[in-house]
Amino acid sequence: MTAPDPFSPAPPPAASTAAPNAASTAASTGVQQIAVAPEDAETRLDRWFRRRFPHITQGRIEKMLRKGEIRVDGGRAKSAQRLAAGQVVRVPPLPAVRSPEAGDAAEAQPGARIATADAAMIRAAVIYEDAHLIVLNKPPGLAVQGGSGTSRHVDGLAAVLADDGARPRLVHRLDKDTSGV
Repeated sequence: MTAPDPFSPAPPPAASTAAPNAASTAASTGVQQIAVAPEDAETRLDRWFRRRFPHITQGRIEKMLRKGEIRVDGGRAKSAQRLAAGQVVRVPPLPAVRSPEAGDAAEAQPGARIATADAAMIRAAVIYEDAHLIVLNKPPGLAVQGGSGTSRHVDGLAAVLADDGARPRLVHRLDKDTSGV
């Protein structure tokens, strides 16, 4: 017996059992089939998707479209495709939205995935702070800005230091292997 193709179009729902089957399918596989409402007609697919799922980035939407995970009426779609009322959009399983109370303070920052040890390290590197300025004693081996193959850097860790929601910005850079202020 072969496994069903996860990208094949779903059969049209039966009139009397449409809601329970759709709900049980979404609950078991995470795939959703969402009908386009009349007020969403003539909306671009990517904008419709962003309105319904604001936690998903545009890049992620484009990738799901390229891979054929997002489909309209069972067929592959492009981000600029205009939707019509009544069309069915296949939405693949999406990552859950994280609430601030779900994790520790370092992970509660929007878009941040900063380890607790890294958050403690960057906080310990602060030697002066006021309302307009944060001065760090950068340890050697820590890059100041990210790049190819660099995921741990001062610019990324700076989100931990944001008290009022405004992300700190760099005004001076040291080489990766240089330490100091």
